Amino acid sequence: MWSLRKKQRAQVIIFGLTLLMAAALLVGFGLKDGIEFYRSPSQLQNIKLSEDEQFRLGGMVEKNSVKRSMGETIRFTITDFENSVAVVYKGILPDLFSENQGVIATGILKGEVFYANEILAKHDESYMPKEVSDSLKEKLGNGNID
Repeated sequence: MWSLRKKQRAQVIIFGLTLLMAAALLVGFGLKDGIEFYRSPSQLQNIKLSEDEQFRLGGMVEKNSVKRSMGETIRFTITDFENSVAVVYKGILPDLFSENQGVIATGILKGEVFYANEILAKHDESYMPKEVSDSLKEKLGNGNID
């Protein structure tokens, strides 16, 4: 039979493992809404999204697509050179935002239009988010994307 000391030790270990599992579940549930996955315009063609699902859309700002209205609303197109998505953004764009540059927009897709609430542009002449760069290289056959 087990001694009292071994029983207490087993109970402490079981209690500790139970607490550890509970903490892992809480962290998992807490992060599930905070995780935003990057998607390219081509990936959006193959999936069904709910209209309130927030995600990141990445690619290049299509040449001659940026249209500024009288207010703060800016319309432009993000492309991966295979498919394109129209984007509407209300706010101030980053200083380095321009056509033919890499961009990641965070927001929601309603119909055929992506409504962005945040725009991230490349921060120097040689940087492009790795996921955007990899996606574009795949589309262009590992060609130069700048």
